[in-house]
Amino acid sequence: MAKTTSPWRTLAAGSIGNFGELYDFAVFGFSVPILAIHFFPGSDKTAAILSTFAVYAVAFLARPLGGLTFGLLADRLGRVRVMALTVWLMALGTASIGLLPTYEKIGIAAPVLLVVCRLAQGLAVGGETTGTTSYIVESAPDNRRGLWLGFTLIFSHLPNAVVAGLLIGLQVFAGKAAYAEWLWRVPFLVGGLIGVVGFWLRRDIDEPEEFKQAVRDEKGSSPLREVVRSGGVRAMLHVIMIQPIYSVGAYLVLGFMFTFLVKVANLESSAALISNAIAVIALSALLPFGGYLSDRIGRKRVLSFGAAWLALAAYPAIHLAAEGTFSGAVLGQLLLVIGLGINGGASFVAAPEFFRTSFRATGHAISYQLSVALFGGTSPFIAAYLTKTTSNPLAPACYLTLIATACLIATQFVPETRGVRLRTSVEPSPMDRNSAAVHDVP
Repeated sequence: MAKTTSPWRTLAAGSIGNFGELYDFAVFGFSVPILAIHFFPGSDKTAAILSTFAVYAVAFLARPLGGLTFGLLADRLGRVRVMALTVWLMALGTASIGLLPTYEKIGIAAPVLLVVCRLAQGLAVGGETTGTTSYIVESAPDNRRGLWLGFTLIFSHLPNAVVAGLLIGLQVFAGKAAYAEWLWRVPFLVGGLIGVVGFWLRRDIDEPEEFKQAVRDEKGSSPLREVVRSGGVRAMLHVIMIQPIYSVGAYLVLGFMFTFLVKVANLESSAALISNAIAVIALSALLPFGGYLSDRIGRKRVLSFGAAWLALAAYPAIHLAAEGTFSGAVLGQLLLVIGLGINGGASFVAAPEFFRTSFRATGHAISYQLSVALFGGTSPFIAAYLTKTTSNPLAPACYLTLIATACLIATQFVPETRGVRLRTSVEPSPMDRNSAAVHDVP
């Protein structure tokens, strides 16, 4: 008798990977000031911060390779097997950072090992994002794909609030001196537990029926060959056209804003953490709403609204955050996450829908991870660099406005995917071109 996985187990199995993915990056992002001291000591504090943000970006450079490797495996071996592998690798890379000796102990080898750990995280996340996204989209009812995926995305952003609370608790409990000396390692070690929980949740789940039928129909086909032959290149271009806005905006909030509030706006670190946690909770709540809205009125309308909001709100948002007040930090970040949540809820489900089931993981992995690597991973570094070189704390707003405007224009040239048939998506195979395989749900 074939196994069946309940909807709640399906959502839980996908959500734990999303939680682990952003937990790893949140811990690193919030720990940049501490890591800069321990791994890049020197008299120039700004240079140390920039060096640590550069290491932060290393994981994003590894994401396309991880996405391609694990994407191919997901299309050939199945979504579930890959999801089990990536959650372990992700947890291992995070826990290892908590065990690394510092520059004071082993010299230049310390930042080198830090880079290696970030590479492991990047490889794992590259496969995790695509494997989980494909699994959820293929398991969801056709008219609820945005809502289902949006629900799992709640857990990809809550880690920021969890990490912020954990860091505040450790500093209050043991004091800032003890935290800066050795307690900073604890949040990284906690990340290793996610692998255990993730494996437990994923050990008995079944492959989506959509994927199993595609394997039976197209057995032996090469995902890479299918990407080139069956419209996958065009689909990858569509992903790159819509994804940068969320990558830049989200990683400004998740990976840059805390350091910006502390170092540039001179806000007390606890207040900065709390304000960021509030913003991330709001973002988490808005993502399923954006997905639900895209199920109702279409992906392109929701994508366009979110992009337009960010193009208009970026400057006043950063201006408020730069005031150095708690209320300004909260309001400024909330302005950003309103647009991000609405746009992201649609973009995350539209991206995998551009691809046929037989090569969905491969095509999505290459394009999505390339976009995130080029735009998301570099955004904290670019924002910090622009702030330093221009001596203008509002410089990051100009960068976000530029990206949002470009994506708003590009979105008008991508196809609508709401209700599309996953087996063929918007690009039917040669045998389907004369059939009515592609249709939209009214």
